[in-house]
Amino acid sequence: MAFSFVNTRRWWYALSTALVVASIAAIAVFGLKLSIDFTGGSLMELRFAQEAPAPAEISSVLAEAGFGTVTAQPSGTHEALVRLAELDETRHQEALAALDAAWPGVEELRFDSIGPVVGRELRSSAFRGVVVTVVLIGLYIAWTFRRVTKPVPSWVYGVLTVVAAAHAVIIPVGLFAVLGRVLGWEVGTAFVASALTILGYSTSDAVVVFDRTRENLPKRAPDESFAEVVDKSIKQTFVRSVNTSVSTLCALFAVLVFGGDTTRPFALALFVGILVGTYSSLFIASPLLATVEARLRAKNA
Repeated sequence: MAFSFVNTRRWWYALSTALVVASIAAIAVFGLKLSIDFTGGSLMELRFAQEAPAPAEISSVLAEAGFGTVTAQPSGTHEALVRLAELDETRHQEALAALDAAWPGVEELRFDSIGPVVGRELRSSAFRGVVVTVVLIGLYIAWTFRRVTKPVPSWVYGVLTVVAAAHAVIIPVGLFAVLGRVLGWEVGTAFVASALTILGYSTSDAVVVFDRTRENLPKRAPDESFAEVVDKSIKQTFVRSVNTSVSTLCALFAVLVFGGDTTRPFALALFVGILVGTYSSLFIASPLLATVEARLRAKNA
């Protein structure tokens, strides 16, 4: 008997539910470690002449110099990231002087400072941007499939596309909640950019299968069910979707392995999101289409 994506959809639903629940639990328990893009403050990236000191030592030196609560984390053998309250230029130079006195030859690679008001505005804008993007995607897909009214209404295609896209974004967010607690990885504007990119990839994969389903519906045999049409459409587009995603994942894997510490979180978010987006488009959105059709048919029987 030939393998059927639709007939095994309960397994896909169970896996998807487990991943989403685990991600939401991680977000609820750990929260997200927001970068200064969203909270405001100053960020210094430092390179030491010798091996970077322990984060506790860096925090202690700056705290003794009067800089209050300081968070430091290693970003390489000789590099470290230091996060402080918002600094003006005078305080910035005082911080550098305190660090140079403790570790002569320390070099500042980067300095960013954002006020708390700007951080709150960026956080609100980022959230609104993601929500508006998801809504517009759903409306556009529903409009695109407006001529498809049977056996499933066009708006269902839009809703399921949004479900697949949201599924692909929630899981990386949950992962970063864990990584924020374990490794200190922060969520900033780069993560928002990766989330929007994931939305685009997931939507593209889902639409490819839905569009093939739309093409196959008028051609189906009298004894061919809607679920069989969906399953055939998945199989016809499976290789194309996987090849497209694998080629992108290979490039992202190279960035993960050979890229710097500043690009690694962005690349990991994209890697996980595109991987999950491909899976959700093929194994979640399309089988859900068959499930909706079966329930509508049973309701109208």
